[in-house]
Formats: sequence, C-alpha cells, structure tokens
Amino acid sequence: MKTGLVLEGGALRAIFSSGVCDGLLDGGIMTDYVVGVSAGIAYGVSYVSKQPRRNLEVVTRFAPDRRYMGLRNLTDRDNRSYFGLEFGFSTIPNELVPFDYDTFAAFPGEVEAVVTNLNTGRADYLPVPRRDRESVVLQASCAMPLLFPIFEIDGQPYLDGGIGDAIPWQRALDKCGRVVVVLTRPRHYRRKPDKAMKLVRRRYKDYPAFVEVMERRAEVYNRDREELFQAEREGKLLVIAPESTLGVARTERDTEKLRLLWAEGYQAAIDRLEEIRGYLQG
Repeated sequence: MKTGLVLEGGALRAIFSSGVCDGLLDGGIMTDYVVGVSAGIAYGVSYVSKQPRRNLEVVTRFAPDRRYMGLRNLTDRDNRSYFGLEFGFSTIPNELVPFDYDTFAAFPGEVEAVVTNLNTGRADYLPVPRRDRESVVLQASCAMPLLFPIFEIDGQPYLDGGIGDAIPWQRALDKCGRVVVVLTRPRHYRRKPDKAMKLVRRRYKDYPAFVEVMERRAEVYNRDREELFQAEREGKLLVIAPESTLGVARTERDTEKLRLLWAEGYQAAIDRLEEIRGYLQG
C-alpha cells in the first residue's frame, strides 16, 4: 500500500516539521509520496535526499543573516522578497550547505509542491524537479503574499501554496492508502482573518479569484483542520502537531528557539516511531 507524508508550511516554524522528518530518517522510515506547502516542502526535500539535520544547520547558521531574510531584500528591485531568494534557494544549497541532488533524483517516489494559481485562486500541485539548482517551484510554493514577487511557471502566475491548500492531506489520501500529516501549529490553533487584506486587495486587484480566496482563508483553513482531525479519529491518517510553537515567528532569528522547536519535532517523531512504522506498514 502506497504511503504518504504531508508537510504544512509556516516559514521558519516549519523547523518543527524538519525535526519530525529527521526523527523519521533516524528511524529508517521513508514514504512513497511527499507533498508539502511553502517551507514545509522547501525543508521537506532534505528528507527525500536523506540529509538529517541539514535544515537545522541552515536555520541556525543563517536565520540571523540579513542575506537570508530582512527588509533590505524586500526593497532590492532584483529580489523583491523579504527573503534573499538567490542566497536562500541557490547559494546555500549549491555552495554553503550542499543539497544532495543525486539522492533526491534517485528517490523512486513522487514529490509535489503546492502552489496557488492567481488566475483561478485554486491550488496546483507541481512535481518538484529533481535537479533544479535554482529551486523555482520551491520558491513559488514559499511565495507569501506581499513579501514575495509573483512567480510564473508554464505561463501561470503563482504564489504561496498555503493560500490554496494549506494542509494537502486530501491530495495525499487520493494517492495513498496510509498518510502521516505534520502540522506546524498546535491542535487548538485557529487562524484569524488576515489584517493585511486592504493591501492584498490593492496589490492583487488584477486577480479577483485570488483575492476572494484570501478573504476566506481563515474560515477555510479552520474548517479544513476540523475535517482533518475527524479523518484522524476515523483512522484514515496520523497527525503529528507541536504542543507549542515556543513563540517561534515565521521570520524567527533566535537560533536557540529554532533549535528547541526542531527538538520538539524530533522527539514527537521518536516517541511515536513504532506507532508510525506499524501504521505505514499495516
């Protein structure tokens, strides 16, 4: 039976997911299918390339680095993102903390990144190219509204996959018989309406379907989580969620807090390793 792993986004809070993935790797658990959103999949490719603690090294080395993220990057006309795109998606994986493209390419399963199509307002699920040294699909999946430029892929404009499908568990269930979902917010969390909607309406006025989805984002996200937890109660999947995000922000620079959140994810996986292994093998 085909197995799947779903990774929610959350920018640097996704270091929790990295801890979970590293625990799975140390436990010898690799799924057949991996789908993720934003930083969930940007970090998740290191699970597929079998590089435990790679993401931990990246964030603890570079989160305080202004080349990695900062307002100067946003005002750079060649970058136009809060995050340093060339530095984060090319220089780091290709030079500073090398990504293992060979192992990633050898993965026999399927890896997808969620992106949101601005023309339709719906999620598209794009295969992650195995040897794209510029990580264009990953950049598009991570492209938070207002903080990133719009990415065009195959003639379509894309932004953050978390808008169209924040937790792609139903996509995974369509493909797999056994699915593990990793969240980056505690179970009690509920999203509130976006305070920046006035800016969103102005910035993306040429994409009314996208603006409409942004208007309903909190409502849809909260309902989707309720349905996810119901599916968990029905035994359709397993969910791993943090007890607390430890105050880690999406753009967190405190490396000790990031290390602690990674450790929470790692321990969450280790504590449930036999349960996860039995479920996936069952």
